[in-house]
Amino acid sequence: MKLPAWLTRALPGRERPASSGAVDSIAAVKPFHVAIIMDGNGRWAKRRHLPVSAGHRAGVQAVRRIIEESRDLGLGQLTLYSFSTENWSRPSTEVQGLMDLHVEMIDSEVPTLHKNNCRVVFVGRRDGLSAQLLDRMEWAEGLTAGNTRMTLFIAFNYGGRKEIVDAVKTAVAAGTALEDLTEADISEHLYSPLMRDADLVIRTSGEKRLSNFLLWQSAYSELYFSEKLWPDFGKADLRDALADYAARHRRFGRRDEAEDA
Repeated sequence: MKLPAWLTRALPGRERPASSGAVDSIAAVKPFHVAIIMDGNGRWAKRRHLPVSAGHRAGVQAVRRIIEESRDLGLGQLTLYSFSTENWSRPSTEVQGLMDLHVEMIDSEVPTLHKNNCRVVFVGRRDGLSAQLLDRMEWAEGLTAGNTRMTLFIAFNYGGRKEIVDAVKTAVAAGTALEDLTEADISEHLYSPLMRDADLVIRTSGEKRLSNFLLWQSAYSELYFSEKLWPDFGKADLRDALADYAARHRRFGRRDEAEDA
């Protein structure tokens, strides 16, 4: 089977072409799946003496920018950490505001995504979500199911540990004996089998932790931390992260003979 060009260029040990800048670097070694922890909406609002809801709405603009740039750069998959299972502990008014904002975002953004041949998939638990939100999520997934240009995963009501536990339970319920359980069985029963392992995980706001995000899929991900608060994160910032990724050498646990020489 012939490997796609983006993969053969990124295989460990392959020589990378000389780069004349960030754009050339991105083209030389482009990640297929980029996952982003969108952090800093609340701090952005606080610094401007605004309610936290204003920070979340400003974050929507960043979401739009990054989706457009990811699509235009030819990424295959983009995952955005939108609402974690731990976020339920926030004030009820903020939680309800986020739920309403997601309904609004689905209605306003999905038609454009569909027009641009992008698929939308929600990953996470669906218990506890309103009938209205569930309806809009299912509508978005159904409308875009046949699209092929880029898959946008929205990690909503998502927790990495819960995903692994749920995958094990689902695999066992499907007939896999516990003593026979393999990594492949778990991967097959994660929230979306469509999702590839993340090549690059980006976190904004200067925090340097994964916060229970894609724990299984990020086992060998490259990590990139930006000091920018999420509402300030723009297309140039994404390109900087991709250029940084392109300059790295991924070994996946293998010894690099060239470095040992």
